[in-house]
Amino acid sequence: MSISAIRVDERVKNVYFSEERISVDLMDGRTISVPLNWYPRLFNATPEQREKWEVCGGGYGIHWEEIDEDLSTEGMLRGATAPRSALAN
Repeated sequence: MSISAIRVDERVKNVYFSEERISVDLMDGRTISVPLNWYPRLFNATPEQREKWEVCGGGYGIHWEEIDEDLSTEGMLRGATAPRSALAN
């Protein structure tokens, strides 16, 4: 009996929102889901602005041009919130 090696792939596949959370589907089948209030620019953005995301950083980042926000899957996986300076904006 052989066991297939699990392939970890933290690149972004899809991004979606609920009222309280941002969720990111990864290429390897996992989903990251964190509180939206961790990222004030996204929290305060309109639903239309949130939907205008694009993959960046070789597939490991998410960018919102209109609200000047960038997130990485690495940061989300380790529980990184927005920097303090972004909290004041």
